[in-house]
Amino acid sequence: MIELAEVLRRHWPAYEAKFGSRIPPSHRRAVEAILRCRTQALGGHVYWCAGCAELDYAYHSCHHRACPRCGHREATDWIARQQARLLPAPYFLVTFTVPAELRAIIRSHQQVLYALLFSQSAATMQEVADSPKYLGAELGMLGVLHTWGRQLIFHPHVHYIVAGAGLSKDQLRWVRLKDPDYFLPQKVLARRFRNRLRQLLQREHPGIFHHIPPAVWRVDWVADVQPVGSGQGALKYLSAYVYRTALGSQRILADDQGQITFRYRDSEEGNWQSLTVSAEEFLRRFLQHVLPSGFQRVRYYGWWSAPAKARWERILALLDWRVSLVPKPAPAPPPLCRHCQQPMLWVRHLARAPP
Repeated sequence: MIELAEVLRRHWPAYEAKFGSRIPPSHRRAVEAILRCRTQALGGHVYWCAGCAELDYAYHSCHHRACPRCGHREATDWIARQQARLLPAPYFLVTFTVPAELRAIIRSHQQVLYALLFSQSAATMQEVADSPKYLGAELGMLGVLHTWGRQLIFHPHVHYIVAGAGLSKDQLRWVRLKDPDYFLPQKVLARRFRNRLRQLLQREHPGIFHHIPPAVWRVDWVADVQPVGSGQGALKYLSAYVYRTALGSQRILADDQGQITFRYRDSEEGNWQSLTVSAEEFLRRFLQHVLPSGFQRVRYYGWWSAPAKARWERILALLDWRVSLVPKPAPAPPPLCRHCQQPMLWVRHLARAPP
């Protein structure tokens, strides 16, 4: 196993020298954070073992969302908070994808088009759910942007966890599905999502619209709807995209003469396979999944959103449901001595290195 930081130390200088000013600032900040993560540059703490007098230096994490070393604790806390808000209703995982011909355009205009993927897919679901034929109620939706495929190919799509029930327009009734195993029609969702995105781009972003091949709007798009029971398993599945990056260091197998080998799970057979690419191509594939600075990967809509507190409380009253309290995360225990496995004592704080 080779750490991603080590791959960057070896090959980032050449990548930076070749592409220079074409590298987005967000990519530079991500690389800097990963290189400094858990090193003396970020400071940390010194621990001492009373049994064998060993010292241990615990350096701080960078907490950058592109860093494969960070995010485990945050993901666990996030799952606990979201699971506490699950209601007694069937839940569904709804995924909106775009044709392959549109991916390059999205990659070149991430700030605009990522936001539109969110807004138009959520609006599409609510528009279809407004019909009494399907539900006739307001939905609560949690959306997560996912941009990578198994081989780090750019493949942007949005996942939603949605309750198969909703609040009536007069806010007096909790409306349930007629069939708990059937939510919304996939073909209708896909077609309306495509039409909404086309019309909005043509109206508000004509410069981007004119670069999109006309054939994109004639092919069938895909919206996948899958029942996920209580929703707890789906939240764990999405947490991997919320606080983890496109590639963990445990998947990097070799760095040999400028060639990087990493493993991936085959989508059809389910077994692990390996792929070797040049270091430049590896960095390109990894960095294209670094989000623009400040962009929110997770978004909430309908009565699941923060501004809908009054509607959320109305739903709890209608269901006579109490949300379970989320316990505060316990403080991290002191590290164990590598020699005698006894808890170590904190000695002092290490300051961050000057910039």
